[in-house]
Amino acid sequence: MTVINAINEIMWTYFLIAILLGTALYFSIRTRWAQFRFMKEMVKLLIHSGKSNNDARDADNGKNKTVSSFQAFAVSIASRVGTGNLAGVATAIAIGGPGAVFWMWVIALLGSANAFIESTLAQLYKVKGKDSFMGGPAYYIKYGIGKNWYAILFAVLISVTFGLAYNSVQSNTIAAATFAEFGIPTTTTGIVLTILSLVIICGGIQRISRFSEIIVPIMAILYILLALFIIGINITKLPDVIVLIVSDAFDFSSAIGGGMGMAMLMGIKRGLFSNEAGEGSAPNVAATASVSHPVKQGLIQTLAVYTDTLIVCSCTAFIIIFSGIYNNGSTGIELTQNALQQEVGSIGSLFVAVAIFLFAFTSIVGNYYYGETNIQFITQRKWVLNVYRLAVGAMVMIGAVSQLDFVWALADITMGLMTLCNLIAIMILGKYAIKLLNDYQSQKLRGYDPTYHSSTIPEIADKTKCWD
Repeated sequence: MTVINAINEIMWTYFLIAILLGTALYFSIRTRWAQFRFMKEMVKLLIHSGKSNNDARDADNGKNKTVSSFQAFAVSIASRVGTGNLAGVATAIAIGGPGAVFWMWVIALLGSANAFIESTLAQLYKVKGKDSFMGGPAYYIKYGIGKNWYAILFAVLISVTFGLAYNSVQSNTIAAATFAEFGIPTTTTGIVLTILSLVIICGGIQRISRFSEIIVPIMAILYILLALFIIGINITKLPDVIVLIVSDAFDFSSAIGGGMGMAMLMGIKRGLFSNEAGEGSAPNVAATASVSHPVKQGLIQTLAVYTDTLIVCSCTAFIIIFSGIYNNGSTGIELTQNALQQEVGSIGSLFVAVAIFLFAFTSIVGNYYYGETNIQFITQRKWVLNVYRLAVGAMVMIGAVSQLDFVWALADITMGLMTLCNLIAIMILGKYAIKLLNDYQSQKLRGYDPTYHSSTIPEIADKTKCWD
């Protein structure tokens, strides 16, 4: 813990936050704030992709093996919407104060530009796999930058971060919530989670995507409805809560004691953990979607960032701040449970226990896929993938019985290293995503449904043969 905390402090305090916000601002300006200009287009693309996928399934009696934009969106949301939204937000507020929420919003609004660039690049450099497309940072680093060692380094980092470190956080949160509400021993919860996880993850991306597109919308809607109910009964307090969040984010009077700095640090760290914008994770599943132009999936994945942070994370933040108990010493999922219990009674704590199981379990499944696709990038040996699956199961078990501080600190350090690798890559290759955006806009202005061919950017045509 001493070593991990020391590395985290150096990495997050001195350069990672500056690089993360710097690249986000750079791409926001270069794309002329595409993350805001194309909001309507994002929603239209998502709705259309869902309809197209249903038509394709009907055409082949449900045996369609392609992954739709909506399914790719659902898998990425499955990974995003989970512990970060319920426990991560609570931890950020408990340590950084209400001002941390403001910085979570900032990293979502600006960071969504990073999300657009990385997911568009993933589509551009994707390759054809056995059952679906494959791609992500490892692929655009290898084929776009031409550095195989760099690509393997990223593949190792994301496999460790998501399959092992992040999944230990998810299982730890589930175990803590079920123990607090039902008194179920963490060891028992860990065993059940490990078995369920291994059953699902051995089914491949089709099983993962179809599982996610059913569970994720249902659980997200139920949680948002509960949050809206709580906001409704506290509507007179909402203006004061928003003022508190903004004023606390710029509380210069306590900056010497670490107030403003801690709010920014916790808000950005937990915001990144939750929405993954610029982290290099979502592009792995964005690449699997079948679309006619890379920008389409880039825009859809941008919408996923907003869904995660501006809606789901905000719901948790408002619930906790409404309760007024964010500084009572509790943290993590227990704080969220206590806040809901105060607002709606004992049913609130029960709901969180059930919700966190669904949220976090789908995150375990989504996280595993990010690891799987990168293990397959490194090697096609089946036994290596099987060993990785067992390692994922082991970390689910270990996380369930570990201390909260350990699993979060481990996640922070691996997340930071992975994000740094990806940000460097998208800064080098981002010019191609901007060219694609210009091509997309040009075709839209001429009244076309945008399509892309590798010859559109001839200098990289030999690296993007999937689009021939």
